[in-house]
Amino acid sequence: MKIATAYSQKNNTRDAVADIRAQLKSEDTRLVIFFASSTYEPDAISSQMHEAFPGAEVLGCSTAGEITSGHMFKNALVAMAFNSQAIRSVKVQAMENLDQDSSAAFDSFEQHFGRPMAQLEPDRYVGIILIDGLSCKEELIIDRMGDLTNVNFIGGSAGDDLKFAATHVYANGKSYSNAAVLALIEPVDAFDFIKTQSFTPTDKTLLVTKANEFTREVLEFNHKPASQAYAEALNTTVADASSHFMHNPVGLVFEGEPFVRSPQQIKGDGMVFYCSVMEGMELTVLESTDIIKDTCQAISAAQDRLGSISGIINFNCILRTLEMEQKGLTTAYGELFKDIPTIGFSTYGEQFIGHVNQTATMLVFR
Repeated sequence: MKIATAYSQKNNTRDAVADIRAQLKSEDTRLVIFFASSTYEPDAISSQMHEAFPGAEVLGCSTAGEITSGHMFKNALVAMAFNSQAIRSVKVQAMENLDQDSSAAFDSFEQHFGRPMAQLEPDRYVGIILIDGLSCKEELIIDRMGDLTNVNFIGGSAGDDLKFAATHVYANGKSYSNAAVLALIEPVDAFDFIKTQSFTPTDKTLLVTKANEFTREVLEFNHKPASQAYAEALNTTVADASSHFMHNPVGLVFEGEPFVRSPQQIKGDGMVFYCSVMEGMELTVLESTDIIKDTCQAISAAQDRLGSISGIINFNCILRTLEMEQKGLTTAYGELFKDIPTIGFSTYGEQFIGHVNQTATMLVFR
């Protein structure tokens, strides 16, 4: 099998890594991606996963829950291995300080592939980005990368099982915070993307008239205090507004497709969001639909486009996971992937053509 997956629920780091290694027996492994609960010690999980797959590029991150074919887990380790039949070439690079220029990471890609990043074809190459989920730097990094290449980078913000204390990204044996890990991949076969958010636009709009982009805080919608305007759009009170956050986020709608911005909390008269919201944005109030049905349709559509699917990497927002837990849908969600080699994790944010929330972004391999 050119793409293989494994999982372990062993609590001890060394035992869990040994379990993964025993399941992924190929000697032809070129790339290993792993997602690990924050219960595993960061330096240990990264170094031991790297040692378990000599000769392979290895990257991963900490999570707020793990996904694999047929299952959604907590406190587990999941991994996916690609051999030479799946990956023609790959380079993994850490961006160790998110406050610094990202061009150094891209220089290493250019050296590896022998071509400038700006010249790489987006239908031949694809990138993965895993980023510190507490950094609030996702938009900055994605914007910088977009200035340097047309290659699509897809990924997620690392989690720490809802402790919101420290998240970690892993590359080739090391653990990093305030950092991102990038992989640039040249797959052998075609690939595709899934972006599904399970929301539909309403007829209610909110114009951002005052905001602090850097703190992700909206102070005013429609020239009114943000919390008041949001509550009025939902015909509720400010006191009750936060109970609507999960099912009624807002979104930037482009060609009928919402790019979700999820409220985190009411702060004074304003609202803090999980991703940046800028003044002048017209946001639409959204309402939730059926996550299971929408995801099933998205997978089927990708299968139709590609002809077959040999693997999926699923970056699924923690807010979606919490909603599914609330509705008793986690088993049904895991079963959507039972016949496809899949790994994923519950993220603190999702990356694909920007930084979004309450979305599942997936990289799909033929």
